[in-house]
Amino acid sequence: MANYMDWLFRRAGLPWLLLLVLLGAIANPALADIYRYVDEDGVIHFSNVPTHYRFRLYISETNLDYRAYFDRYDRIIIRAARKHGVDNTLVKAVIRAESDFDRNAVSKKGAQGLMQLMPETAKDLAVKDSFDPHENINAGVRYLKRQLNNFQNNVPLALAAYNAGENAVRRYGRIPPYKETRTFVDRVLRYWDEFSLNKQSKP
Repeated sequence: MANYMDWLFRRAGLPWLLLLVLLGAIANPALADIYRYVDEDGVIHFSNVPTHYRFRLYISETNLDYRAYFDRYDRIIIRAARKHGVDNTLVKAVIRAESDFDRNAVSKKGAQGLMQLMPETAKDLAVKDSFDPHENINAGVRYLKRQLNNFQNNVPLALAAYNAGENAVRRYGRIPPYKETRTFVDRVLRYWDEFSLNKQSKP
């Protein structure tokens, strides 16, 4: 059963995974626990029973309530996402992973604001104030869209490029073997799924 579910999730893709989780949660709460890992080629593997040491708990019934995050900077995010053709829940997931919606966040490396723009990136995107939510989000979404285009809409690779730079991803031909980058990609994908589930369940 576990092997079949693993195959089914990998074949079905993310949208079907969301549907299966919702149906499974209704039929049997235990089926809401989904495990996932991203391999070196950016391929996402899912299973209801972990069969590999790299599987990590991905979705459970106890961590699906993030509705508060949909209201914070919601209008700015939706408009920027629509303008640049990016899923707004993916943008929210990036913001959650980067700054936890803290507009004044500054990383140890100097990345700033909601979408943690590095000063060089902000300059390239003509951002005057990285702590201004409008400027930061619009620039961050533009940069994310650039990476999605660079990697043919392969979301894990685009996220890796957002974090480590597109040159690093091209050099390795996969998600770079950097702990920070792998953790970032893993977190964004998890938050993205959680936000998407909440979006579908909103009245």
